[in-house]
Amino acid sequence: MLGIFLDVTGRKQVEEANELLAGEMSHRVKNLLAIAAGLAALTSRSTETASDMVRELTQRLTALGEEKKDALLGDLISVLLAAYDDMGAFSGRVRVSVPRMAVSEASATTLALVIHELATNSLKYGALSSSAGTLDISCAPHPTEVVLVWTERGGPSVNAPSASIGVGSKLINRAVGTQLGGTISREWIAEGLVVALTVQKERLSH
Repeated sequence: MLGIFLDVTGRKQVEEANELLAGEMSHRVKNLLAIAAGLAALTSRSTETASDMVRELTQRLTALGEEKKDALLGDLISVLLAAYDDMGAFSGRVRVSVPRMAVSEASATTLALVIHELATNSLKYGALSSSAGTLDISCAPHPTEVVLVWTERGGPSVNAPSASIGVGSKLINRAVGTQLGGTISREWIAEGLVVALTVQKERLSH
């Protein structure tokens, strides 16, 4: 009796590679859809008409799409904030002072959600809603962590919200925790709002 043996190792490897590729593509598409849904939710809270929402959401998605695969932290923040500054009114009132460090594509999308949420709230209630208000974005030095500090001053008087945390804040808290393994804290002081975003350096660039 003759036996016939076929070497299917190569075929099996190709099938496994295709499955991995399909899984990765599915994961990335789900991430992109989650980011788009998050930005849509945040934008709807800062606009009053459908046309305004379309315009602002388009600006934000365009700014996000212009990021390089590995962006620099300072460039990324500047590009994201530019989407809110049609009139150039932020000139001189916004200072971005962070060390030169790379941000991966995956981390950039999460940071975009954080910046969009903070900027939206600042334009509605905080320092960026006032011509006298200022925004300082800095990075505290640390050997293993990146501590990004968002400081608003000179805007309307602010108080810590008495109600439970909003949908936007829940969204970015969850994104920072799951995607960056980090934390975000908020402190309302007499001068304005201080937000500290803490993530591991290695998570930021991978």
